[in-house]
Amino acid sequence: MLGRAARLLLPLWLLLGVSAGQGLGSGRRPPPQSGPEGQALGARRRLLSVEQLEEAEDLSLALLETGLPGELAPECRELLLGFANSSVGLAGCLVRSARPVRLCRSCYRHFQSVTEQLENITRAVGNSSESNCAKSLLMSDRVQIVVILSQFFNSTWEKANCANCLKNNGEGLSNNTIEFLDLFNASLRCFERNFQGPSINLVAGNSTEVCRNCNVTYRNLNTLYNKMQTMTGEGRGHRTHLCIDVEDAMNITRKLWSRTFNCSVPCSDTVPVIAVSSFILFLPVIFYLSSFLHSKQKKRVLILPNRIQSNASLVNIQEKYS
Repeated sequence: MLGRAARLLLPLWLLLGVSAGQGLGSGRRPPPQSGPEGQALGARRRLLSVEQLEEAEDLSLALLETGLPGELAPECRELLLGFANSSVGLAGCLVRSARPVRLCRSCYRHFQSVTEQLENITRAVGNSSESNCAKSLLMSDRVQIVVILSQFFNSTWEKANCANCLKNNGEGLSNNTIEFLDLFNASLRCFERNFQGPSINLVAGNSTEVCRNCNVTYRNLNTLYNKMQTMTGEGRGHRTHLCIDVEDAMNITRKLWSRTFNCSVPCSDTVPVIAVSSFILFLPVIFYLSSFLHSKQKKRVLILPNRIQSNASLVNIQEKYS
């Protein structure tokens, strides 16, 4: 602030010097006067210098308070500094949590801080200073750095689907996410505990121990993951994307289970599947067999009853004797 005040006061001091000396470019100074007239003139000059000095100080203080054209007011600069600090924290957290992916569970507090700082800038409650701060920080130039950064953070957060693994207020992980992460960590500990030796030299005995001892934990993790996929979307029952943390953790576990350890989960619905498949395979045979049996017609033999024959003979006798 002192350096800035000195820069502002320097032209004013030069102006005062020019006024006191009656022009720096005049080429000569008036000869000094003696006597009462000279003393009176000197007093008037000193009085004028004091008045100009006071006016210069008032002008300097006014410029310091209002700021030069293009500079921010103190309250606006404080808002910009708050957004800058929160943006630095969120950007660093996103980079540090890129691999393995832990964006949502590690950076949701930083994202919430950036959102609050941006709301402080854009909020207008009738105060002219806050409205001017929003215009200065968001719409004063073509680049609009604050707007670009906020859009980048929001886009990254939406692509990661972090809202699907957080509470409704966004202040913490949901209960299902916490349960999933606990099962995920338990699965990794089980893999590490039951597998001995480097993963590039897998032997049947080591992978068999993992498949047998970690089967229950892995199946519970897989079941919970499928359940979480169908529970999102306000209970409509359709499958949707979970947050990137959960998806990446499940992908890592499945790769370890199927590719690294060559394990497989036995299907519990084997008998119904075999029964339905067999019925579908035998449907053409049943169809053609039934068609063949119904296509063959049996000849019908007409047998006259005895009563009809007796009536016919009686008619012949009557015709013979008539």
